[in-house]
Amino acid sequence: MGVGLLGRVAVTGQECQDTGSSEQMRQLAGSEWLKRERVRGCGAVPIAYKGEVLGVIVGFMREDLPYQSQPWSRIFANHIGSAIANARAFEEIQRLKAQLELQNTYLQEEVVEAKAFGDLIGRSAALRQIISQIDLVAPTDASVLILGETGTGKDLVAREIHRRSGRNEGPMIRVNCASIPKDLFESEFFGHVQGAFTGAIKDRAGRFETAEHGTIFLDEIGEIPLEMQGKLLRVLHEKRYERVGEDRTRHTDVRIIGATNRDLKQAVAAGRFREDLYYRLHVFPIHVPPLRERKDDIALLAEHFVELSVKELRCAKPRLTRAGVARLESYDWPGNVRELRNVIERAVILARGGPLQFDLPVTESGLVSRPRPVCPGAGAGPEYLTEAEMRCHERENLAAVLARAGWKIKGPNGAAGLLGIKPTTLLSRIQRMGLKRPGK
Repeated sequence: MGVGLLGRVAVTGQECQDTGSSEQMRQLAGSEWLKRERVRGCGAVPIAYKGEVLGVIVGFMREDLPYQSQPWSRIFANHIGSAIANARAFEEIQRLKAQLELQNTYLQEEVVEAKAFGDLIGRSAALRQIISQIDLVAPTDASVLILGETGTGKDLVAREIHRRSGRNEGPMIRVNCASIPKDLFESEFFGHVQGAFTGAIKDRAGRFETAEHGTIFLDEIGEIPLEMQGKLLRVLHEKRYERVGEDRTRHTDVRIIGATNRDLKQAVAAGRFREDLYYRLHVFPIHVPPLRERKDDIALLAEHFVELSVKELRCAKPRLTRAGVARLESYDWPGNVRELRNVIERAVILARGGPLQFDLPVTESGLVSRPRPVCPGAGAGPEYLTEAEMRCHERENLAAVLARAGWKIKGPNGAAGLLGIKPTTLLSRIQRMGLKRPGK
């Protein structure tokens, strides 16, 4: 810049003309070419757009340039400047569009996942403890590690931390580390440039760049390969990274929240997870208890999921009976909240507006919580029941329910609702077992 004809025009923004006899022309590089081509002069015009010099256009002439032709060089330069500015603006629009599409894709993934949990719903002491921890850590930028079984709602806790933080106006990008191929982790996290590897046909922003000024949620963080963990640790320490195939170091401003259902301490001891990364992530751990330890929340969650299922499936609203809730609370829920949502969705479809019936395996806790009625002549053996004993228990149970309901078959607090069956099914059983209302 500032050296020679082109450099001087670029710095000053003023056009310049020289004849073949001028000192400037004689000092131009390639003077032999000028003689051979019989160049008698040249004109240089700055390519500018809104006061910014974008380049210089130079014309070499074998004849003197007519005075009336001189304005055309400025016109050409202005057109070129507008074209360059438009091209730059188009590239920026394309970049922002690609980034927005990327964010939308991730947000759509978040919406799909959110359907499995709803909001933070419940009244148990365990849930209140989680909420108090969220309130403590959300306003800070500390890294958080969310621990818990599959299906407990760890991503819901992460979203609530983001929502209550100062980054809530920025994006929250979820990365399912278990679904990324081992060779693509670095590109997925940090992006790549065109030609960095086979299939890299264009530049691509990574998840950290997309989450700028927001939160990145690394779900199943225990699945990150060991060789990638060092690069993640560098981002945590220095807030810097490079795209794959690029020398430029980029700065990132994101908050990192990790989640796992693995025992990371055991993974550290086995050499599968870096100890320094573990302690860097383990600044503020939050343990999400399984649903079997949150039995007080099942009724509220069930009501919430019934409402959601009715809206999404466009089904008639069924009835959630007390017997149905008791059935849900007697189950151990190995799949946690996600399994509860699926069970309720299936029951809503089958209910057709009637009482909800839940087809669940009978667990040990369910057997213990429901004492067996004693039938005359029935054995006291705890291991199994004979067919006759089973029929006796069924008859006694049905009689007890009818007595509690005052022999009201259907409607609110009716025997059918308490049992979680259809009124027609109940009437059939009453007739089959020969039960009659007392006094009739």
